[in-house]
Amino acid sequence: MVVDDSAVMRKVLTDIIEKDPALELMAAVADPIFAMKRLEKGWPDVMILDVEMPRMDGITFLRKLMSEHPIPVVICSTLTEAGAETTMQAMSSGAVDIVTKPKIGAKSFFQEEHARFLDVIKSASHANVGKIVNTVPARKQVVSKFTADVILSPAKEAMTQTTERVVAIGTSTGGTRALESVLIELPRTSAGIVVVQHMPEKFTAAFAARLDSVCELTVKEAKDGDRVLSGEVLIAPGGYHMLLRRSGAKYYVEVKDGPLVSRHKPSVDVLFRSVAKAAGSNALGIIMTGMGDDGAHGMKEMHDFGARTIAQDESSCVVYGMPKEAVKLNAVDHELPLDQIPLAVIKYSNQN
Repeated sequence: MVVDDSAVMRKVLTDIIEKDPALELMAAVADPIFAMKRLEKGWPDVMILDVEMPRMDGITFLRKLMSEHPIPVVICSTLTEAGAETTMQAMSSGAVDIVTKPKIGAKSFFQEEHARFLDVIKSASHANVGKIVNTVPARKQVVSKFTADVILSPAKEAMTQTTERVVAIGTSTGGTRALESVLIELPRTSAGIVVVQHMPEKFTAAFAARLDSVCELTVKEAKDGDRVLSGEVLIAPGGYHMLLRRSGAKYYVEVKDGPLVSRHKPSVDVLFRSVAKAAGSNALGIIMTGMGDDGAHGMKEMHDFGARTIAQDESSCVVYGMPKEAVKLNAVDHELPLDQIPLAVIKYSNQN
């Protein structure tokens, strides 16, 4: 079901969905009031929901759905910084993913992005929404581009030893809530953390700001050259890859443009492979809930170079895709439920 007050947007999304033989459009309606009437006849497997609508806004409707009849909801939000904070509220209320739309040129935009849009819908259909609803935190410049070959060049050897430790986390569908539930439990003494969460451009800054407001750790959207420091978390910006680099005994990140890798930008594989090379056995890699296999091969490289590796277990994942693929590659030392991952990070950070 599509819920959007723009007739143009409803037509564009309807055309994309109806051309895919694996999908069936149940309804396309103008606002949540019309949606509730249509839901009396049956429920969709996935709902595409706009945020700003008349009569009832999307967040209010989303919260109502999550409390009464949880289903996978994908937020369809305008690609602006101004709307990013509102969209983060939607994600924290139970939405499984975000698709973006421009203020103008929606038709041409979605013609270019239709493959990603369809991937998001199909991914959402596999989501265990109960894991989102029940995951409630206990407390509170143009840059040079890389080719895919440069970004993904396998590490030949890890750099020499250093006492500095780093934690690398990769996640996707369901990851906004899962990541919050991990970071909110970590003390300021935790090792420096670098994160790739699949998220569109312009939304990661608001996501980082939200995490920063509820965590003891300092959380920020990464900028090229940022140091990786104890007690701080760097979130890869949407639309760019983030790589770990090392200078002497210190780590820093490079934020670079480039092609999609494993169908994503930022890509977990790009981050993990760079961590394998820069940190070797001084790293802890964590792969969490998400559709597809991004991060699995990168985690394998981390594992092969001596890093400790953890995958979120199936029972606590919203979508057991990325962790499953890493396990299949024998890249994982331990599978842990979500609520045990913070303790693993604390223990790792405190080791001599």
